[in-house]
Amino acid sequence: MVRINPSSKTNAAEPTAADLQNILSRQKAAFNLNPNPDWASRKAKLSKLGDAIKANEDAFVKAISDDFGHRATEETIIAESMVIQGGISHAIKHTPKWMRARKAPTALQFKPGSNKIIPQPLGVIGIISPWNYPLQLAIMPLIGALGAGNRAMIKPSEYTPKLSMLLKQVLGEIFDESEVYVATGGVNVAQAFSSLPFDHLVFTGSTNVGRIVAAAAAKNLTPCTLELGGKSPTIIDKDANMDIAVSRITNAKLLNAGQTCVAPDYVLMPSEKIEAFSDAMIEQAEKFYPTFAGNDDYTSIIADAHYARLQDILEDAENKGARIRVAGDDDKQQLAKERRVPLTVVTETTPDMRIMQEEIFGPLLPVVASENLDESLEYVQSKERPLALYWFGQDNQKRDRVLNESISGGVSINDCAWHVIQEDIPFGGVGPSGMGAYHGEAGFESFSHMKGVFFQSRFSQGKKLHPPYGPATHKMLSLMKKII
Repeated sequence: MVRINPSSKTNAAEPTAADLQNILSRQKAAFNLNPNPDWASRKAKLSKLGDAIKANEDAFVKAISDDFGHRATEETIIAESMVIQGGISHAIKHTPKWMRARKAPTALQFKPGSNKIIPQPLGVIGIISPWNYPLQLAIMPLIGALGAGNRAMIKPSEYTPKLSMLLKQVLGEIFDESEVYVATGGVNVAQAFSSLPFDHLVFTGSTNVGRIVAAAAAKNLTPCTLELGGKSPTIIDKDANMDIAVSRITNAKLLNAGQTCVAPDYVLMPSEKIEAFSDAMIEQAEKFYPTFAGNDDYTSIIADAHYARLQDILEDAENKGARIRVAGDDDKQQLAKERRVPLTVVTETTPDMRIMQEEIFGPLLPVVASENLDESLEYVQSKERPLALYWFGQDNQKRDRVLNESISGGVSINDCAWHVIQEDIPFGGVGPSGMGAYHGEAGFESFSHMKGVFFQSRFSQGKKLHPPYGPATHKMLSLMKKII
């Protein structure tokens, strides 16, 4: 696989709405010439994609880090490259099975006819990806789209222009524009892109923008998979192993400096444990990151506006009486210069604080007193349904109560975020945190039409239900009523 020499240009001419419509028309025309590609051609595309991502890993790492100001190399490899390679390997292993027509039960009254479900590609999939995991969240839907036999157009975030341009170069090297196309540009391009009549549209981003995208897609009756966000709760039970909980929550909260849609957004736990938990979180963060400024292992906040928003949220909480604990003792001016925010634990929170109302998307962690599981579940159920939920404890009955009585996109038990990279279970939100799901077989089905087909037998007695209706019809209806 040829490695790409990344272009220094990140301001290439943006495609117009007409340009995008032309690409879509070309892709649809090409799809119509081969509306159900065989497995060999699908596998070839997935293999080319995997090879290209692997061959250009160093370039992707650098581009993403440059866009962020700094991002830990290991974080990009762990959370982007390895997730993609795992997704491609899983798709190559299992897609031949998913492609097969599958028998479906046939009710007795319709036999000797039979039913089948035949997976069929939809056509052209639109993918709008965000900045926080700009490679993974562009490529993972693409894996599902290509495995299901589709073509795809991708609109990456304008916040990661270097990654976006590199992605366009890499995919342009291995795919014709009639197969996969990357549209770089700003808000105008994104608006035009979301208004195209795709056969399916995947959007990953904020709930507010998701509403706009869904409204634009609705004008074309384009079905959507929306991967949004929200305030993902973490419930810590009284009998939880606190050392395990602290280590795993800290790691998940500080991955990508908290700029993760499934990061633990707030913690619910008994008030008597909050003080010790908060101190332990700060101590653990300082073990992971002895310094935050200048530390190659720690990631910067993506942009000045995002950094300022986190500072405003923190100031709002402090002004309203919250207690603030900040990890490390780095120089504040240097932290601001590098857009680094250390782990900040916020206690004595109140509902009117912005930190308890908005998705944080950064390394600020509010802790809320909740004396028992009933209180925690009542609190979670009173809020909008989150993209993820986490529970730490040892009592299986309580665990099962959490699983049965809470509604969230996905759950990890005694850890955070690991459910997202399991290819054998769906990933998706619910309600304000999203709709639809992908990854693995769920992605294949999202990007396929699962066509139901009834095969009538030549021995069918259905003609007895044809007019003119007479004694034979009434006898047949009587028999069918008994069977039903």
